[in-house]
Amino acid sequence: MARLLTILFIALCFEPTGVIMLKRGLTVLEGPKNYWPAELGKLVARVVTNKFIVLGVAFEAVFFLGLLMMMSRGEVSFVWPLTSLTFVFSTVAARFYLREEVDTLRWAGVMLIVCGAGLITYTEKKKETAVPAATVQTTPSSQK
Repeated sequence: MARLLTILFIALCFEPTGVIMLKRGLTVLEGPKNYWPAELGKLVARVVTNKFIVLGVAFEAVFFLGLLMMMSRGEVSFVWPLTSLTFVFSTVAARFYLREEVDTLRWAGVMLIVCGAGLITYTEKKKETAVPAATVQTTPSSQK
């Protein structure tokens, strides 16, 4: 489980960084004037040349690779809910890096996510330390 949690922590660093980079890139990106193919082509050109968007996609790709590694090593019911911690990291990054206002109710939601992740980790730890049930051997009944 330690290896799985290490991969999770690394992935949790890449995903919010990717989201923040995407946000920075998208805020300066000018939308299309119309939806003709030529104008959409210009938009695509602006997207692929925006360093923040490219970095954001790269960070998200690293997160996805980490997710694939975690899914191959752990149970979905354990791994997938723990990825919700990216919401916590993203909210913290949005508050302190992007200077977004995060109200009390939103912080309460973040704390609920943390509590849920803690419960999931606890159940996995509990499952690992559970003593295997003793096997009961039955003897065949006497033949008549």
